[in-house]
Amino acid sequence: MSILICGSLAFDTIMTFEGRFAEQILPDQLHILNVSFLVPGLRREYGGCAGNIAYGLRQLGAQARPVATLGSDGQDYLSRLDSLGVDTRHVQLAAEQYTAQAMIMTDRDNNQITAFHPGAMSLAHRNPIGADTGAVIGIISPDGRDAMLQHAEQFHAAGIPFVFDPGQGLPMFNGEELLRFVELADWAALNDYEARMLSDRTGLDHAALSQRLRGLVITLADQGCELWQDGERTHVPGVPAAEVVDPTGCGDAFRAALLYGLSQGWPLARCAALGNRMGAEKIASRGGQNYRFDATALATA
Repeated sequence: MSILICGSLAFDTIMTFEGRFAEQILPDQLHILNVSFLVPGLRREYGGCAGNIAYGLRQLGAQARPVATLGSDGQDYLSRLDSLGVDTRHVQLAAEQYTAQAMIMTDRDNNQITAFHPGAMSLAHRNPIGADTGAVIGIISPDGRDAMLQHAEQFHAAGIPFVFDPGQGLPMFNGEELLRFVELADWAALNDYEARMLSDRTGLDHAALSQRLRGLVITLADQGCELWQDGERTHVPGVPAAEVVDPTGCGDAFRAALLYGLSQGWPLARCAALGNRMGAEKIASRGGQNYRFDATALATA
């Protein structure tokens, strides 16, 4: 049962700032902001939402098929995906662009500042979803604006249920466009901040949004997540992490588990509980694609 993952494939440059952003930024001087952070720790990782979600699905033994675009420097990433057993038939190479790049800086409180160059991701709309994919479920995660709009319509036309996960791409869309996503999608998954922005732009609170979906999932970091179904809220407790090392990719690990559970026909609460476990496992390792999850644990999920 293949799972389609629309979203970015990117190289992440991850930097560690040993202080706190709040101690370096003066709130009353934001109009003339000029600040520099010393980052002793720096590394380069494979990332992007589609890549991280595909990695998580492979940890669970699921068939993952990204619908994404790499740039002229992306052959190494393509080879990595192949080595992981990821189905790359819908990964295209755009010779005229670099692969998307994220520069992520994390402070000691795990707050993050990210700069993102979309590169080849901006051409992802050239990679359409047909009606003959054989996929059982899909996800719209942060990607090029045109790709997110078109892929949502294509999922719906093909009769493939999907999760709407706008992430950091949410500000690109106005209220009317976001309502269209909600109309087309079966589920939506957002963090607390994104969910508030979605409500603000659409004029619908969480209860009202959930009545237009099969489920609204709002992640709350270490506090777990809340589920909204038919206007009713349920809280799914978080799972304590053995160690808090790096939050990069935790949301993608959660979404991999969510997709896995939904593809198996699990109740939404069970999917979310597995997502909390995956997120706790991921945060104990650096980067979005270096953690390990024991698939035998699914028997108790």
